[in-house]
Amino acid sequence: MASRQPALRRRVGLAFIATGATLATTALTLVPNAIASSHREAPLIAGMPAVDNTDVYAFTSPDAQDTVTFIANWAPFSEPNGGPNFYPWAEGAHYDINIDSDGDAIPNITYRWIFNTDDRRGTDTFLYNNGPVETLDDENLLFRQTYDLIEIREGKGRVLLDNQLAAPSNVGPASMPDYQGLVDQATVSYGPGKAFAGQADDSFFLDLRVFDLLYGGNLSEIGQDTLAGYNVNTLAIQVPKSDLALKNDVERNPVIGVWSDTEQRTLNLKSAGQSSREGGPVQVSRLGMPLVNEVVIPAGLKDAFNGITPNVDATIPAVVDRVVDPELPKLIEKIYGIPAPAAPRNDIFEIFLTGITNSAGDEIQVGNLNSQMDNADAVKFQPSEMLRLNMKTPVTEEPNRLGVLGGDLQGFPNGRRLADDVVDIEILALEGELRKADTSALKGGDAVNQNDDSFRDNFPYVATANNEAVNVALRGEGRDKDQDSDKGSPFDEGIFALFGGSGDISFPTTPVVTGGAALILLASGGWMLRRRPDVLPVRGSVVPSTE
Repeated sequence: MASRQPALRRRVGLAFIATGATLATTALTLVPNAIASSHREAPLIAGMPAVDNTDVYAFTSPDAQDTVTFIANWAPFSEPNGGPNFYPWAEGAHYDINIDSDGDAIPNITYRWIFNTDDRRGTDTFLYNNGPVETLDDENLLFRQTYDLIEIREGKGRVLLDNQLAAPSNVGPASMPDYQGLVDQATVSYGPGKAFAGQADDSFFLDLRVFDLLYGGNLSEIGQDTLAGYNVNTLAIQVPKSDLALKNDVERNPVIGVWSDTEQRTLNLKSAGQSSREGGPVQVSRLGMPLVNEVVIPAGLKDAFNGITPNVDATIPAVVDRVVDPELPKLIEKIYGIPAPAAPRNDIFEIFLTGITNSAGDEIQVGNLNSQMDNADAVKFQPSEMLRLNMKTPVTEEPNRLGVLGGDLQGFPNGRRLADDVVDIEILALEGELRKADTSALKGGDAVNQNDDSFRDNFPYVATANNEAVNVALRGEGRDKDQDSDKGSPFDEGIFALFGGSGDISFPTTPVVTGGAALILLASGGWMLRRRPDVLPVRGSVVPSTE
């Protein structure tokens, strides 16, 4: 009988492992899935999150109205629990915010960030930090990144900031008890402006179930902010308006075009630890108007669109055709029966490629608003996809989330503020809102009308980076965004709250229980399959194993 025990133990162990693997797979499918995103807009860039530009914002600074603030984000769906390496900037890449003042779709000014890494972990530890971090140069912070900020004006560059420390990723309240304090330290002045580089809450708010047949085919899948709780890597810069306007004359030339891009060198893969970047920088990501590459450009052109510059947009018929005859209104008509406005869509051409100039006759009834064609000193104009801002439009005391469509001319698509509801605005615009079409059936939009966290009143304005797990709903019920350690643990109400009790915490109990069972079975199976020693200890002595 003893000779049969190893075989029996092996069969039982293999059965445990097989069952455990099945349960583990099931548990993974039950965890809320955040893989699909409008941020990951093209096949190639989806695999390079560190250089994937997610959003661009440009607006008159509400508390410094002689300046414009530009914000650009990268690294979509940064889960606060994503250690131990978290979300570094790509070393040596070019992170650019571009400004076109004269309308030729070629940048007159580029603000470029280039990052370097100081990784002090070596072979000593896997930890990002080995104690609480209170300052950007705290000795407990083992992974740091610095940047050079360069202004390139008409092809000539000058360094605005040199070897400036960026705010690290938000590891959590124990490691970084005052993360907003680190953000404040990373907010620095350069001459007449300000700059920031670090992590922040993702400012974009929307329900991404738009990709499931436009919210389930019956508007049943709306109302969940898909990006709630996630972070992004953020760059922000505040610049005097006179530095941005053509010939430095805001009165005569108030309109600028804005977009960002990322350039990366080719990765030469070698043996572990020996890979290197080689060759010249190549543009791998580009973003101006939100959701253009996601819902306007077809899949077969998405990678190409990320690689081209705005000055060639209007020379590619496939791009122009998708703007003047967009796909989304046809899908809405097919699914919801709401008639699509007739093509060609001159109104959409203005919104996305020229800025609103009222050249489309009575189709857009807001007058000349935000095209560089209206700059007095503009000579050559090239239609192109970018965000456009009229710097003379006064700041709205009570902003409307629907921007221009809500009668608030300072809002999107005249620039983009953090609180502008661009998903609802773009859907309504594509359905002909600016042409006075009947869009009443879609007024509710995706039912996500504001960000899950409050924006701040001063530069860089973005909300503080989250430090709680996305799959645990702690927004508002657990630690607040100020991360006050005196508020106590969100788990104080006991373990029963985690599993459907009276606590305020929403917890994914089914995948946790399933995953726990999987771990037990896998561990048991591994224990039964472990190699047995040749001898077994018996009361301090050894005897030969009988197994």
